[in-house]
Amino acid sequence: MPINHAHGEVPDFPTWAAAMSQTSNRSLAGARLVLPDDTMTDCQRQRLISQAQEWGMVVQDVDSVDATASDDSARPHPADFDLPFGPTETMVDMRRSSGGEAIDWAQSRMPILTGLMARLKSEVDFGSARIATCLILEPKTAVLLRELKRAGAEVGVYCEPGAVDQRVADQLKQEGITVCADSSWDDDQARQGALDLMDRITPNLIIDDGASFARLALRERPHMAADLMGVAEETTSGVRAFAAMERDEALTFPVIAVNDSLMKTDFDNAHGTGETCLTTMQSLLGAHCFQGQRVLVVGYGPVGRGFALGARALGAHVSVSDTDPRAALRAVFDGFPSQDTSEALPVADMVISATGVTHTIDLEDMQAMKSGAVLAVIGGIANEVALDRIPNWLPSQVDEVMTISVPDGPELTLISQGDGVNYTAGGGNPIEIMDLSFAVQVSALAHLIRHGRELDRRVHRLPDQVDRRIASLALEARGYQVRHQASETVQDWRTTRFDARREKSQA
Repeated sequence: MPINHAHGEVPDFPTWAAAMSQTSNRSLAGARLVLPDDTMTDCQRQRLISQAQEWGMVVQDVDSVDATASDDSARPHPADFDLPFGPTETMVDMRRSSGGEAIDWAQSRMPILTGLMARLKSEVDFGSARIATCLILEPKTAVLLRELKRAGAEVGVYCEPGAVDQRVADQLKQEGITVCADSSWDDDQARQGALDLMDRITPNLIIDDGASFARLALRERPHMAADLMGVAEETTSGVRAFAAMERDEALTFPVIAVNDSLMKTDFDNAHGTGETCLTTMQSLLGAHCFQGQRVLVVGYGPVGRGFALGARALGAHVSVSDTDPRAALRAVFDGFPSQDTSEALPVADMVISATGVTHTIDLEDMQAMKSGAVLAVIGGIANEVALDRIPNWLPSQVDEVMTISVPDGPELTLISQGDGVNYTAGGGNPIEIMDLSFAVQVSALAHLIRHGRELDRRVHRLPDQVDRRIASLALEARGYQVRHQASETVQDWRTTRFDARREKSQA
């Protein structure tokens, strides 16, 4: 059901959030919601403020924004992260723009990546880097590729056909970036495209998604893999795969677990994926599709948590199921009941898989669901929903909402053919969120250029100061501040509370 409003009508928060997220690909979380002063009742305003704050927005009135905007010392870029609340028909729909316009729109809203690259290229020689990227190919990724090319690196990109924004792929080719991606490819062509990228640029660095590209290189181009300075891995599932390779002593190059950076996990996973999966589902099922629905989130990692919090803000009754008792307890402390799937599946109106683990929702799970229930994946690994166990399963290339008949079970409503919702049916993670994630990515590349030849062949984390540097840039760009202490407050380790009491009694 498309999002639609009469001219000039002021929407409610679910409708506004879905429209703003999908048309602009801006991040609601972390932005300032600017409220008009006279278009809502007090009850409407308080409801809106509550939903926006639960979503992760800072709420301000127009008058306070205007007053603050005049104080450049308080907010150096007052408008960059402001989102005005109002009628949806006034929003710019970047989905209808050209590839170049979409990339430029994203680039103008990614100050952390562009600012950090300006510093890093004075510290690191990117001219020696030949970088193969295996990422969702859309405008934010294009900004990353542009910045790396501008810094002197040779850059190429591969993407599976289902995640290619063709207008962006065509634009990057015109800009001289090697693109091995086409939305019309079949499976064999897609595999060959990955090999073609390896052969065309013989990379010494890889940005990977799911560890797929690097593992293909190990099998099919072992000579190239042996020359790698290292791999920067984007995803939870990819880090798991590389960790398993390390345990089996099969890892022949160092890996930087970009996904383990707090600036990636705490923002990209929790806010970016959670938010855009919600709003993409709203664009497919209706702005109020979550209102009053019983939603089961399977997997309470950062992605599942972000989705659960957002769904609750949109009026859903959310429960959580996780195999890890620590994650389940965290859900309970966040206000969500923790249930076994055997109890929750038969009554759920929506079942959301958020694990990145194959067969999270198995055939038996689908058989236990009620007829007409919605089934969606917000992790994004092959067969996270066990569609391969449904006989004669032939996914459509066009149906984003389809009905599937489960053997000896119900008919279910499947979203995006069981693939990751936000990048197959939507615009992917928001611009401002990917600004942070790609800042971590380029920091990982810089670390590998500096140290890759001397690092152990295992999975590494970036130093803590990398996260702190990116977070400081992000706060500064938004006009916020971090506390500065006049002096170090950590006590000498030799001094205990007993010494302090004794000194006080003797004074």
